[in-house]
Amino acid sequence: MRTSRLHLLAAAGVTVATLALTACQDGTGTRDEGASAARPAATAGTDTSSPSPAESASRGAGTDANGGSANEGSPNGGSGTGVDTSGKGDSGGGRTGQGTKDEKGSGDAPATFTSCNGSNTAVSAQPVSRPVNHMLITVENTGTMNCNLTYYPVLRFDEMQWVPQPVEESKPQAVVTLAPGESAYAGVLLSAADGSGSGGATGKKLAVGFQGRTPNSSGGPSAIPALPAKGVYYDSTLTVTYWQYSMDDALTY
Repeated sequence: MRTSRLHLLAAAGVTVATLALTACQDGTGTRDEGASAARPAATAGTDTSSPSPAESASRGAGTDANGGSANEGSPNGGSGTGVDTSGKGDSGGGRTGQGTKDEKGSGDAPATFTSCNGSNTAVSAQPVSRPVNHMLITVENTGTMNCNLTYYPVLRFDEMQWVPQPVEESKPQAVVTLAPGESAYAGVLLSAADGSGSGGATGKKLAVGFQGRTPNSSGGPSAIPALPAKGVYYDSTLTVTYWQYSMDDALTY
């Protein structure tokens, strides 16, 4: 009986030794089976706070501060669709607004500059009683589009070899533009009231020249308005105003 017990103890010792040797060979070592059962196994270096797949998808889409979606891959944090949702608009392709009237016009070709001249206007030249020794030139746009009166009329009586100078004080702030049917004016001082002028002559024919976009350039055909049968007397003090919208302004100088 005693011999059987000794055999059982010896067998148990061999089994324990064998298990210990096996544990050392596979590198796992011994472990507390009770502690292992009490907590889930975790691999070293693994973030146990990783979100679920649904949370990861949500983070991938991203949200901005206002709760809207934002593409984290976009440099500006935008949605990447090219649509500006700020309401301010920009110059990019994502602009959805139609723009202002001025912005629409900026994309069109610039308007053609058309000079008023003898071919698209009706011109008259009429001496006036007040102020004395003055004549009023009237130009009416008879065309179908706007035209521009630049600078001042270039006057020439008969075969006159000199050009009357303008009254610089009458220079307007901007070019005078006439819509169809509108008129503009220029005043002409024919002669000095005190007789101080020289080289007096009576003009029977008057040519009214028009300037172009630059000073002294041609704006087109001249006009030949009718003069009184007796003609118009002028001398060396002959001057002319710049084009004016108002008849009164034209006769002020």
